[in-house]
Amino acid sequence: MTRVLPAQAGDAVIIEQSWREPERFAAIFDRYYSEIHGYASRRLGGGLADDVAAETFLIAFDKRAGYDVSRADARPWLYGIASNLIARRRRAEERQYRALAKAGPENPVEDHADRVAGEVDAVARRPALAQALAKIAGGDRDVLLLVAWAELTSEEAGRALGIPAGTARSRLHRARKKIQDALGGDRS
Repeated sequence: MTRVLPAQAGDAVIIEQSWREPERFAAIFDRYYSEIHGYASRRLGGGLADDVAAETFLIAFDKRAGYDVSRADARPWLYGIASNLIARRRRAEERQYRALAKAGPENPVEDHADRVAGEVDAVARRPALAQALAKIAGGDRDVLLLVAWAELTSEEAGRALGIPAGTARSRLHRARKKIQDALGGDRS
């Protein structure tokens, strides 16, 4: 039997191979751990991100036999697991957004002439954004953050969350509208 190298194989092939050879799943971990960790870190902060990322891959490994191998890309599946874990920590996340909203804009320590105007604007708008994120319904926020931070399409976000693509698009539209309204309208 000719073995396909993990670097050349698609996610579904690797996962299917891992049913017989569990060590093959390490290739999925290697491909996506930093991406899943980064998403969890942006959602929950560094300390909890370590736990969520590790637990995501532990659950994925345990549930790999049920993976739908017709789906070549494992990212939405992994983001779905991570999102479910994050949902369990939703109260802490909402408290974090509320605290960030109350904190107000950070005072820059150094006055650098080369600071980009967008960066300054982003710092000034952070409390309003955090407050808006805290007020968005959990499901809408999950879709928005999967699209914005994980760079999934709305269809992939829907798959990750186990909802139809149309529902994901609707939630994304609703969340974007609320963010726009909270930040003072369309700032294209």
